[in-house]
Amino acid sequence: MNLATRYLGLDLKNPLVVSASPLALDLGNSRRLEDCGAAAIVLPSIFQEDIENEIDEIERLVCEGNSEAFSYFPANISANAGPKNYLDLIRRTREALEIPVIASLNGTTRTGWTDYAQQIQQAGASAIELNVYLLPTDMDMSGTEVESRYLEILEDVKSTVKIPVSMKLSPYFSSVGNMVKVLDDHGVDGVVLFNRFYQPDIDLEELTLVRDLKLSHKGEIRLPLLWIATLAGKIKASIAASSGVQTAAEVVKYLFVGADVVMTTSALMRHGVGYMKTLHDGLIAELKEREAESVADIRGRMSRGATKDLAAFDRVNYIRILRGGAYNA
Repeated sequence: MNLATRYLGLDLKNPLVVSASPLALDLGNSRRLEDCGAAAIVLPSIFQEDIENEIDEIERLVCEGNSEAFSYFPANISANAGPKNYLDLIRRTREALEIPVIASLNGTTRTGWTDYAQQIQQAGASAIELNVYLLPTDMDMSGTEVESRYLEILEDVKSTVKIPVSMKLSPYFSSVGNMVKVLDDHGVDGVVLFNRFYQPDIDLEELTLVRDLKLSHKGEIRLPLLWIATLAGKIKASIAASSGVQTAAEVVKYLFVGADVVMTTSALMRHGVGYMKTLHDGLIAELKEREAESVADIRGRMSRGATKDLAAFDRVNYIRILRGGAYNA
């Protein structure tokens, strides 16, 4: 069975990629994920705010001469300030694994994106995933301004590094397809569909905001499934599917609509890192059941460009469902 695929110009042994999560902070987890079949791993995001807040706190303590508080920091505080720990994680993970190691970057300023991207490249990352976590809650910010921000970030980072650059996108653009096409025209190496933004809940007993992030469920596969099916074969960039992967069935569905790789974290958080082997073996079983000899045999076979049933992707099907009462409770 040939499971090989390519993503961001990288040759992968299969399409299973570990998406960004705290799991990769532990080298033991990363090694086991590789042993269980992961073809690449995305490290958790490095956040510009965290780095700058840490440096600001150190500088404040130094300026105040607060020797007691300063004593809680390690002796080589200046060497550890900034992104050093994250860059060390990249180096150690690259040394420990044979599979590609992709860094995830979340910046807030132009220099933050470019400076940290350059350092990530120097640390040995195989590629960079730009986690543009931009929630346009400013009512005066137009859709055009939001889209321009993404494009500026891509152009700035691409002009700074030589390693592949992907962008993790949200599904909330007014025209997702056009946004991806514009990024593709400007040289993005890959897109990850989709980012799951933080959404608060309310604790009615305490009347406080609940700050947590729910693990994805398989029902969330449908939106990225639709857009991957629409974009497959229409752009040069690689396409990574993200969200809703719980079993090998979701992996196969994403491949059928044209994904180059399928990312997951929630399933691994729920079942443990050893569950990667279940996904890997399940993928092989699904392909055998369909008498496919490789991932390439099924990739894109049900994309919008390959299927004759275009109505299944469009408004016509929505009308038929409503009229036919085909609801799934």
